[in-house]
Amino acid sequence: MKLLGALAATLALAGRHGTLVAAASIFVGLAVPPLATAFKPYLGEAIIFMLALAFLRVDPVDLLHHLTRTRLITAATVWAMLIVPIVLGLVFLACGLDQRLPGLYFMLVLQISAPGLMSSPALAALLGLDVALTLASLIVSMAITPFTASLFTHFFVGTALASPVGFGLKLFLIIAGCALAAAIIRRMAGQAFLELQRERIDGLSVLAMSMFAIAAMEGVADHFRADPLFVIALTALAFALALALIAITALVFLRAGRGRAFAIGLIAGNRNIGLMLAATGFAVPDVAWLYFALAQFPIYLLPHLLKPMAKRLAAHR
Repeated sequence: MKLLGALAATLALAGRHGTLVAAASIFVGLAVPPLATAFKPYLGEAIIFMLALAFLRVDPVDLLHHLTRTRLITAATVWAMLIVPIVLGLVFLACGLDQRLPGLYFMLVLQISAPGLMSSPALAALLGLDVALTLASLIVSMAITPFTASLFTHFFVGTALASPVGFGLKLFLIIAGCALAAAIIRRMAGQAFLELQRERIDGLSVLAMSMFAIAAMEGVADHFRADPLFVIALTALAFALALALIAITALVFLRAGRGRAFAIGLIAGNRNIGLMLAATGFAVPDVAWLYFALAQFPIYLLPHLLKPMAKRLAAHR
């Protein structure tokens, strides 16, 4: 009993300080390369676990309410999944990235074609933002990803990422499986009990996010020693893209409320590149792998840095 109590207290503590713990995990992965290597085979499991916890964290009634608010969800989806990829893809082409750095260009196309992170609802919870709105937007975005990703990769790269049917079925099974698992747990435990466990659920999400971040850091230190300026430049690019998309999206959706606009901005600015890599069979150039790892820095550090702002905006949902 004492062990269980200590474990519950630890999870609650991680949930209360989730953004800090998630940010620290990046540096753990850099400092302990063997740990990153050990965690890397479980990246897929970590993603699925985070999504299942997101379904568990949100009230189904609240989620259904947002799914029926079609105007806001549709606008957020069109912006993040159609307008942003078209504009950024044309910018990348205008800069000549497809000729000068084709490996990086390929990964950037995957990034802008990807839906939001599966951990977006968990991040929204840690920041005090609207979890149900974030999860509803994420579900709709993921539903159309097989079609939009194939379209944009074909247009900008010249080849379709994957069969829309096969990719769509895979996404459907992931989402439906996570939702079913959460529904079974909710039925067995009861909504009232889950409300009392919010911090512990957040703590479990933080552990999954940390495991993912640690695994993604494999090889980054070696790249930095070989070419530090290039690694710094890619890191700056990842931060610039994330911050610009979060800020511009928040301004576009400001009329929906500051808190909601910021929540939508998190989805637009933080994309699930890992999901896209899985669809390619992980057959990407070395520089693409490096950018994928470095793109985790804004994903994990910005929530902690922006948390004070998010807390103020949450009062204006």
